[in-house]
Amino acid sequence: MTESAPAAITPRGLELGGSAPDDFEPVAMARATLRKARIAALATLDPTSGFPLATLTNIATDVDGSPLFLASKLSLHTRNIEADPRISVLVSSLGRGDPLANSARLSVVGRAEHCTDTNAKRRFLARHPKAKLYADFPDFSLFRLSVLGLHPNGGFARAGAIAVDEVLLDLKGCEALIAAEDGAVAHMNDDHAEALELYATKLLGLPEGRWKATGLDPEGLDLVYGDENGRLVFPERVTDPARLRQVLVMLAQQARGQI
Repeated sequence: MTESAPAAITPRGLELGGSAPDDFEPVAMARATLRKARIAALATLDPTSGFPLATLTNIATDVDGSPLFLASKLSLHTRNIEADPRISVLVSSLGRGDPLANSARLSVVGRAEHCTDTNAKRRFLARHPKAKLYADFPDFSLFRLSVLGLHPNGGFARAGAIAVDEVLLDLKGCEALIAAEDGAVAHMNDDHAEALELYATKLLGLPEGRWKATGLDPEGLDLVYGDENGRLVFPERVTDPARLRQVLVMLAQQARGQI
């Protein structure tokens, strides 16, 4: 007798009935949904009533995949965070038809922390360039979600139990790549716009346009064009600038071969 798949587990640890089908890959879905998300529902706790408040926020990811968001202390959700940093965000990749049946979504729970890392801020603003108009206002702060739990859902009967370290990246040994990220992204945008468009259109099947890179990490390159976005997953883990260059050249050659 073969063992059945374990029941899905929420971030609280509460077991849910049933099991996901064998073709559902919750870790891959969670990684893709989180990296491609540009907006999220943000849930905070009202310190007086204890009731949750759901609002909408722009979102990006840090190098390891941790969610980043910008918030003003004039907003109610920021006041809630300052009183109780426990929050959750819901990100989704909407499909056609019934969104409950056809959309991938990921709930992420943890604690909101003020983030002063300059590269994290660059990643956020590259994802949301209009935020440059107000990001440096004194009432705005960048927050990073210190992730404690994840709950992926790919539609009806498609939920899975995953651990945080299965989704967030271990950056040990990637220091050189992280240090080179800003320059590498700028170089791709300034000198290799054609390659970026080829990645998007030929490898990812996305519309033609002036695609730009917003960030990179050991597992992939994030791309945006207007309201469109894409995630180019590398064929292998990349840990240094030299190997990054080789992988990007190889992928560009692969894309050109499809013209």
